[in-house]
Amino acid sequence: MPRGRFTRASPAFHAAITPTAEQFVPVNQGNRMKNPAGLMATINITNLRLRCYIGFNPEEQEKLQDIVINLSIRYVATAGILDDRVEFALDYKRITKEIIEYVDGNRFKLLEKLVFDVLGLVSRYRNVADASVTIDKPHALRFADSVSLSASYRATPDSHQDSSNEH
Repeated sequence: MPRGRFTRASPAFHAAITPTAEQFVPVNQGNRMKNPAGLMATINITNLRLRCYIGFNPEEQEKLQDIVINLSIRYVATAGILDDRVEFALDYKRITKEIIEYVDGNRFKLLEKLVFDVLGLVSRYRNVADASVTIDKPHALRFADSVSLSASYRATPDSHQDSSNEH
């Protein structure tokens, strides 16, 4: 077994190293925080490989093409996360499933449309502060590995007021 790795920590050890919301002390502040406002978490989904019809040329509309999706989702980390409460975390599995259902096997003429649609799926979640999406279309250009397009979203104070999504 490699040095310094634990296979199973005792409950006492885990309790000693895991801060609760009441115990959390940020590095830049000396006071204890009951509500850790300002804490952010980032989820990165890397190289989600799907297939869809993408492009407006006749040959692109006739065959499924590979695409590779990369996402970065920054969201507000609430006090419940520090207490290991699942209901306060952003459900990345659910987000990934929604993207797969929307993209896989569907038709898009423009890479731009696809990127902004995926960004729209991600940004509708309540605690998302900002997100970025990059989609690669491998082998789209003769002398390049791929062509990609990126887009980003930044929440405004009223971005999620009317959102019915509670996650």
